Amino acid sequence: MAVGRAPWMEKPGPITRVLKILAIVLIVVLMLYPFAYVVFASLTPPGATLRFGLVPSDWTFGAYRSVLAGRIIPRALMVSVGITAVGTVLSVVFTTTLAYGLTRTREIPGSRPVLYIVLFTMLFGAGLIPNFLLVKQLGLLDSYWALILPTLISAFNMLVVRNFFLQIPQELTDSARIDGASDLQVFLKIMLPLSKAVIAVIALFYAVGYWNNFFNALIYIQDTSKWPIQLVLNTYAVQGSPISQIENPNAAGSVTPQAIQMAIVVLATVPILCVYPFAQRFFTKGVLTGAIKG
Repeated sequence: MAVGRAPWMEKPGPITRVLKILAIVLIVVLMLYPFAYVVFASLTPPGATLRFGLVPSDWTFGAYRSVLAGRIIPRALMVSVGITAVGTVLSVVFTTTLAYGLTRTREIPGSRPVLYIVLFTMLFGAGLIPNFLLVKQLGLLDSYWALILPTLISAFNMLVVRNFFLQIPQELTDSARIDGASDLQVFLKIMLPLSKAVIAVIALFYAVGYWNNFFNALIYIQDTSKWPIQLVLNTYAVQGSPISQIENPNAAGSVTPQAIQMAIVVLATVPILCVYPFAQRFFTKGVLTGAIKG
């Protein structure tokens, strides 16, 4: 007796497709509306009327000029860019090397206990006070390294990369070793070129994590000149602290406090948002292949 295909494998009918399109459009609108509101609010001058409760009748970039004319926001952006760039590179390097070493549990003595230790960190954390005391004893307080070293390797990202490495045929590495390639050459010339998808994915994960690193900066950084953009965003936009320090005196009266706050939100969001389109095509291949073994 012939067996038909599963219901979810059948081509959807016209009504189903219309419902799916409407659902997707609704989700997109709900996701984009808050961001559009923030952008339009940052461009709204004093006294302007709003069309449809969102689009201003007049436009001004005074809030952005006021914010960028000061020292706090540009410096905070540079701090966040530096931490994100350095932290992402170091995290990718250490994560991939650790993952490669843990794929050779039979050849490297002690690698399996190290793997169990890494897995243990996914279940239990040391807690805030022990982490703070450790950072303090290492002399990292008020240092940019306090925002990088404690989160240098993510156990989840390491497992994704390790499982991806395990999918690479063993015959490739065996043939390279027969030809005289060292472990470093196998890693650099075989494993990494074949793992561009998963590396791009974890690099994006790390970059987003470092860019949005607010809590560690709040705990470990007391010098306001070393604040990243997220901590500045919390101080001036969320808590509503006085913004006279970041206002351009020449722009006084031409912008509203809300416009300046929304401009800070946009400047803190757009840089990392621009990275997503370049890594989007790697997501499906990188995450699924690295997360499934067998």
